[in-house]
Amino acid sequence: MWLEFQDCAGCTESFLRASRPTVAEIVLDLLSVDYHETIMAAAGRQAEEAREATIKTGGHLVIVEGSIPIKDGGLYCCVGGRTATEILSEATRGAAAVIAVGNCAAFGGLAAAEPNSTGAVGVRDLVKGVPVINLPGCPVNAINITATVVHYLTFKSLPELDAWGRPLFAYGKRIHDNCERRAHFDAGQFVEAWGDEGHRKGWCLYKMGCKGPETYSNCPTVRWNEGINWPVGAGHGCVGCTQPGFWDTMAPFYRRLPTVPGFSVESTADKIGLDLAAAAAVGVAAHAVASSVRRKTKGTAEL
Repeated sequence: MWLEFQDCAGCTESFLRASRPTVAEIVLDLLSVDYHETIMAAAGRQAEEAREATIKTGGHLVIVEGSIPIKDGGLYCCVGGRTATEILSEATRGAAAVIAVGNCAAFGGLAAAEPNSTGAVGVRDLVKGVPVINLPGCPVNAINITATVVHYLTFKSLPELDAWGRPLFAYGKRIHDNCERRAHFDAGQFVEAWGDEGHRKGWCLYKMGCKGPETYSNCPTVRWNEGINWPVGAGHGCVGCTQPGFWDTMAPFYRRLPTVPGFSVESTADKIGLDLAAAAAVGVAAHAVASSVRRKTKGTAEL
């Protein structure tokens, strides 16, 4: 059962682009997708009857897309005259597990950003007594959805999770650790302006606001559109969309982070650049001294 609340349907769009297996194989051959208001053929009462029948049977998986508003009795998101909180509570009753897809369902997302006018929250804030797994992203990568479902079907259990309820197989490492531009970060080579020489050469986007050093996700390894590319590979910095409260904590998206963990010690990009420049200068000086010594030694030997 796939429920949509305060969302843009971006995660559904991502799911429709699944490739291994395809969404057609998932829906028609592998899973019984009993309710998904965007792709199901039924509508109105027929659709609601399908949802109610699934809940009555129990033991189902509930996928939630979008945040849930709780302010003013939850009236900011209603489906069929019922609030999202009421529908979520009913749908998760007797469920085997709940999968929150996208940053909105996981952590509140855009709707929960200041001033959070609707009182938007994530699924884990409301659902108790049922396992909840978070697959954040804006949108979530379809590979992570299918991998999580396949893991559950294969092992009858959820994958190992981090403190935020995210599976470690997808969110266990920082983007910075697997980024193809990491070597440029280590070398102190940064894009200084969009379209400059460094940008054209694929240098590090940290100074342009890339949040990869503080974002946990497998984007660099699984990529998007059947593994063709991903935002950083295409020349745009990571915005940190898999992190809690990223609209508030990661904004402004085009302003650099103050410090970067992971380069031996806590360092800023400026310090890394200065250190590398100083090291290069020392190396040049040492080379010059060594060359001078070799020349003098050679001259002495000839005498």
